[in-house]
Amino acid sequence: MKTETRSEQFQPPSLLGTLLRKLHIDIPLFIGLFLTSLLSFAILYSAGSQDMDILMRQAARVGLAFLLMTVLAHIDPYQFKRYSALLFGLGIFLLVVVLITGQIGKGAQRWLDLGFFRFQPSEMIKITTPMMIAWYLADHPLPPKAKQLLIATILIIIPTLLIAKQPDLGTALLVASSGAGVLFFAGLSWRFILAITAALAALTPTLWHFMRDYQRDRVLTFINPEADPLGRGYHIIQSKIAIGSGGIYGKGWLGSTQSELDFLPESSTDFIFAVFAEEFGLSGCLGLLILYLLIIGRSLYIASQAQDTYSRLLASSLAFTFFVYVFVNIGMVIGILPVVGVPLPLISYGGTSIVTLLAGFGILMSIHTHRKFLPL
Repeated sequence: MKTETRSEQFQPPSLLGTLLRKLHIDIPLFIGLFLTSLLSFAILYSAGSQDMDILMRQAARVGLAFLLMTVLAHIDPYQFKRYSALLFGLGIFLLVVVLITGQIGKGAQRWLDLGFFRFQPSEMIKITTPMMIAWYLADHPLPPKAKQLLIATILIIIPTLLIAKQPDLGTALLVASSGAGVLFFAGLSWRFILAITAALAALTPTLWHFMRDYQRDRVLTFINPEADPLGRGYHIIQSKIAIGSGGIYGKGWLGSTQSELDFLPESSTDFIFAVFAEEFGLSGCLGLLILYLLIIGRSLYIASQAQDTYSRLLASSLAFTFFVYVFVNIGMVIGILPVVGVPLPLISYGGTSIVTLLAGFGILMSIHTHRKFLPL
C-alpha cells in the first residue's frame, strides 16, 4: 500500500481562499449581515413615516459600522487578547464617569458628551466584558473551578450593576448575558446553572424591594397588560394587535395601519418587529428568523473552528449575545417578556447598538480569517 507523504497530505489553499483571507472578510457571515441591513432600510422607511432623513442618518451609521467591522477584522486576535484587561478597565472607568457627569436623557444618565460627538460607554462594555472573562479563563484549566467562577462572576457583576444604576436594565441584561455566555461555553456544569437560577428566584423579593416604581410597573404590566389597557398596558396591547393583524402574509410593505395612525409606540426602534409582522405576516417573520439563525449558526461555526481557548470562548459569547438581542426584543414585543428597551438587532433605528454589533462581528471575522493553516 502506498503511504502518502506529508506534502501530499497537505493541500495548499486555493487562490480564492487566499484572497478571502487577505480581505479578512467571512463571506457567508457578511452576506447575512448585509441582507439584514438592507431589510432594515425598507422597514425603517415604513415605520418612520417614509421620512428620508431617518434613512440617510441610518445609512451613515450602518456605513460607519461596516467600516469599523472591516478594520477590526484585520486585527490579529492576539491583540484583542493582549488588551482585553486594559479595555475592560477603561470601560469601567467610563461607566463611573457617566454616573458622575453623564448627560441625562429620557430619565436615564447614559451618555458622555465629548463635544464633537456623544456615546454610551455601556455599548463598549457589551464587547469588553466577554473579552475580559475569556482572557481570564483562557489561562486556567477548563471547566473553571470555584475560585475562577467566583472571580469571573464578580467581573460580570461590576459593569452590570453600574449600567443598571443609570438605569438601563436592557443593556445590563445584555452585558450580564455576554459574560454568562463565556462561562457557559467554558464548560459550566448544569448543576451550577440550576443553583444560580434557584438563588436568583429566592432573591426575587429582595430585587423587587430595590426596583424603581417604573420597573415594577413594567413587571406588573407584563403579568397582566389588560389591567390598565389605556395606560401602562397600552404599548404591549397595541403591539399584539399589530402582529395579529398581519396574518399569514401581512398587509404588504407600507401597509402598517398601527404605525401610520400612531397607535404603535417606538415603531422605528424597540417595537419595529411589530411593524414588520403587520406588513409581512407570519411568513415574513419566519424569513427574518431564518436569516437571524443563519447569522447565529455561522458565528457558532466560527467559534467551533477557533484555534485557541480565548478565541473560542469570545466568539461563542458574541454569537450568544446576538441571540439574546433577538430573543429579548421579539419576546417583549409579543408579550412573553417584560419591556426592557432592547432594539431588534440590525433592524431598529439607532447608531450605537449597530456599531457595537458589527464591531463584535468584526472580531468574529478576525478570529476566523487569522487561523493558521498547518500541514497535516
